[in-house]
Amino acid sequence: MYVFILTIHIAVCIGLIISVLLQAGKGADIGAVFGGSGSQALFGSAGPVDFIKKATLVMVVVFMLTSLTLGFFNLERPSKSIMSGKPAATQTAPAAPGAPSGAAVPQGAPAQTAPAAPGK
Repeated sequence: MYVFILTIHIAVCIGLIISVLLQAGKGADIGAVFGGSGSQALFGSAGPVDFIKKATLVMVVVFMLTSLTLGFFNLERPSKSIMSGKPAATQTAPAAPGAPSGAAVPQGAPAQTAPAAPGK
């Protein structure tokens, strides 16, 4: 069932792309593309514009329904992860620069201070 709906979805996507590209902008006459004029048009006297608009509307509805159905099917499937079953790794953060590394500082050693900012 999933593969069937996916096949319909892909076919409708291709059909939508074609139908949108075939539609003309405002003021353009798409009947000239098919060589028809008035009542001798390829799609009848109503012209190809009405047919393509209706076909696009039907494909949009089918596209939305197949999109929702495919999304519903994916909610039903258990998600698999390559990380499931792996223990969580713990990582220690490195010490901040200039901080003592844990070794004891000798008593006679001078204290480290941050360098002073250059003055104006």
